[in-house]
Amino acid sequence: MKQAGAPAQGADALFGAADIRELAAVLGVRPTKQKGQNFVIDANTVRRIVRTAEVRPDDVVVEVGPGLGSLTLALLEAADRVTAVEIDDVLAAALPATIEARMPARADRFALVHSDAMLVKELPGPAPTALVANLPYNVAVPVLLTMLDRFPSIERTLVMVQAEVADRLAAKPGNKVYGVPSVKAAWYCDVKRAGSIGRNVFWPAPNVDSGLVSLVRRAEPVKTTATKREVFAVVDAAFAQRRKTLRAALSGWAGSAAGAENALVAAGISPQARGEGLTVEEFARIAENKPVAERAAL
Repeated sequence: MKQAGAPAQGADALFGAADIRELAAVLGVRPTKQKGQNFVIDANTVRRIVRTAEVRPDDVVVEVGPGLGSLTLALLEAADRVTAVEIDDVLAAALPATIEARMPARADRFALVHSDAMLVKELPGPAPTALVANLPYNVAVPVLLTMLDRFPSIERTLVMVQAEVADRLAAKPGNKVYGVPSVKAAWYCDVKRAGSIGRNVFWPAPNVDSGLVSLVRRAEPVKTTATKREVFAVVDAAFAQRRKTLRAALSGWAGSAAGAENALVAAGISPQARGEGLTVEEFARIAENKPVAERAAL
C-alpha cells in the first residue's frame, strides 16, 4: 500500500483530482468557506501558473496558503527553493510529508512556516525573489500588500484571486473599479491582469470566477518626500467617500475643506477631481502638501 500523498508508481508527481480527494480523506480535511479553502485539482493549471509567473531555476519562491500542496509541487519543479506559509494546523503538519513522498529529490529545497501570513516578519533561508500563491479570497488583498511591504526582495508576484479582486488590483485611473487596492498595489509594483481560471479546476468549485494578477516590483520607487503611511492615509480618505470631490473627501484628513483645497491646489490637482482619477504619484503629491499641523500628527 502506498504512503498517503505518494504518487502511484510511474505517476506524475503533481496532484490530480483523485489524489487531492484521497489525501484530504486521509487527513480528515473538508475545505471550508470560512478559511477560503478551494484546492486546485488540475496539474495543467498549476503548471500554467508557474509558467505565467516566469519562475526561474534560481528563484526563491514564497507561497502563501499552500493547502494540500498542488501548487507547491509545481513550484518545486521549477524554482531553486520554495517556502510555504500555512496557517491551518492539519495542512501545515501534513505538507512536509507530502513533499517527501511525491518529490523526494526536492524535499531539501522546501521549507514550511506554520503561521498566519499577516504575522510573518521573516522567512527561513535566502531572501525570497518571487511570490506565487492561490490566495484565500477573504484575505487576498491585505496578505498581498503585507508580503510586498515586508519582503522588498520579492521582485515578481503572481497571485490567483477572485476575478473581481483581480480586476480591482489591476485597474488603472479612470476605471470604475479603480480604488484602494489598485493604488496601494501600484505603490509597490507595475500591476496587470495575467489571465483567468475556470471554476472546475478547484475542489470544491467556488461560486465565483478566479483571475491571475502579475505584479512586478517597480524599477524605481514612487518619488516623494511623503512616507508610505502618509500617502496611504490620503488614499484611504479619498476612497472612503469616493462619490465626493477630493475637496470634500479629504476635509477630515486635512483638518478642513479649505485645508484640503490648499493641499490639492499646491499638488496641481483640481479640488473638484475624484480619487478614482488619480495615479499613485498624484496621491503622493497631495500627501506632501498636507497642512503641517495635520501631517505632524501622523
